[in-house]
Amino acid sequence: MADADRFRDSTQILLPVGALDGIRDELEARFTVTVRREGQQVRVIGSPVEIKDAGDFLAMNGVSFA
Repeated sequence: MADADRFRDSTQILLPVGALDGIRDELEARFTVTVRREGQQVRVIGSPVEIKDAGDFLAMNGVSFA
């Protein structure tokens, strides 16, 4: 059985509120992801392939995440 934490890490990115200011619309237009605000965090959810590509896009736009 696959490790649930590892799978979850490959299907979502957690960011602080405000991290997507100015790029959220482009992120959602370019990638098949769901963006949800949860308190003081924003969760970007998608398939492992979409999350990898979205992560590359975020990095190119100066958004850092672990």
